[in-house]
Amino acid sequence: MTKPQTKLSGAASRAAATRALHRVLNDGESLTNALPAETEQLDGNDKRLAQAICYGVLRFLPTLNRLVAAKLNKPLKGKLSILNTLLLVGAYQLYQLRTKDHAAVSATVEAAKQLKRKNHTGLINGILRQLLREAPARDEQDQRTLPDDPLFNHPRWFVDALQTDYPERWQSILTANNQHPPMWLRVNESRTSAAAYQKQLLEQEIIAHTDHEVSSALRLDKACSVERLPGFSKGDVSVQDRSAQMAGFFLNADASHRVLDCCAAPGGKTLHLLERHQFTTPLVALDVDAQRLERVRENLARQQQPANIICADVADLDAWWDGKPFDRILLDAPCSATGVIRRHPDIKWLRRRTDIEALVSLQATIMDTIWQTLADGGELLYATCSVLKQENQTQVEHFLSRHQDANLLPISEQSATLQLFPETSGGDGFFYARLRKQS
Repeated sequence: MTKPQTKLSGAASRAAATRALHRVLNDGESLTNALPAETEQLDGNDKRLAQAICYGVLRFLPTLNRLVAAKLNKPLKGKLSILNTLLLVGAYQLYQLRTKDHAAVSATVEAAKQLKRKNHTGLINGILRQLLREAPARDEQDQRTLPDDPLFNHPRWFVDALQTDYPERWQSILTANNQHPPMWLRVNESRTSAAAYQKQLLEQEIIAHTDHEVSSALRLDKACSVERLPGFSKGDVSVQDRSAQMAGFFLNADASHRVLDCCAAPGGKTLHLLERHQFTTPLVALDVDAQRLERVRENLARQQQPANIICADVADLDAWWDGKPFDRILLDAPCSATGVIRRHPDIKWLRRRTDIEALVSLQATIMDTIWQTLADGGELLYATCSVLKQENQTQVEHFLSRHQDANLLPISEQSATLQLFPETSGGDGFFYARLRKQS
């Protein structure tokens, strides 16, 4: 390849990252939607670079904003706001990526042209070089230490909520949120064991570790593409965080049970249940989002597993329920997703304090509705990927106060419910509670 093509390629990844971030920060779009749309024309390496930049900028947004703002005579607003986003992209590279400084600066300046801001290349070049002159030396990991942020690069409302809920550990939660999450696999235990699959991975020079609590879980030392995973295409293994895998065990189902997976998309927990049990009555996977239900169908097709997939609003019982009660219900409730911020750092900047009240109300409505479909003696497993008590422990307590026919079943000998927190080399933040309907 010629040098001009290499230069263009480097600029393209920075420009794509800038456009994706701009859609998140200015238009309120999720990174899950914005990033694929802006990187579809890039090759594999450039896609990965654009993704790394986007995730990094969103993890350390307040700190990067202060670094950039200190070098501007006035804020870049309106049509120039895209340049501010480009400067965040440049600043993140200089501090956290191992790209050579001159390459990071030149590619970011070149990206301004791709963003149709050719007249502002001098501004971008000047500010990035100022940042570079004043930046600390690179450390042994070939990175620079970013200035501390008093809120750990999180919004004030969320920090306040954590300090109230967890006065002893709020700082560790925020610190974990800014780390790169490990890649977890769920081994299909109907076909193999985690230990046996671990050996298969080792033959491919992929290092993995078993989990002492979740028998199906393997943590990879280094993330890899699913194409490298032996047997992935035929369903021997799936990608799923170890905290999420617990749902398949906590539901306490057996093959004779009629099971509802409510809010099922994208289908990881549905598939896990089908791996564990050969249900005599088809499992019902319900979700309101038709597009996300396509992911459920894809996951089921990969393993050739049967299920009754229904697209409907759970609150509209007449639209989907046939009147036959369920023995087990898994409710992975819509939530703030504050337990998976390290995987989706845009959550920090898209979620608002006012969203939580609306989500709590929605969760209560869904719980009250599907409780009507649960058989006497049946069990409901309530789950969220949130760390906020309002959505979790408090939500369950309010539900019990409204339903005299509901009993809380202990999740384990140690605790009635289970609140998991994001851990550097562990699972995501998650909450579980088991509820039984009295006969």
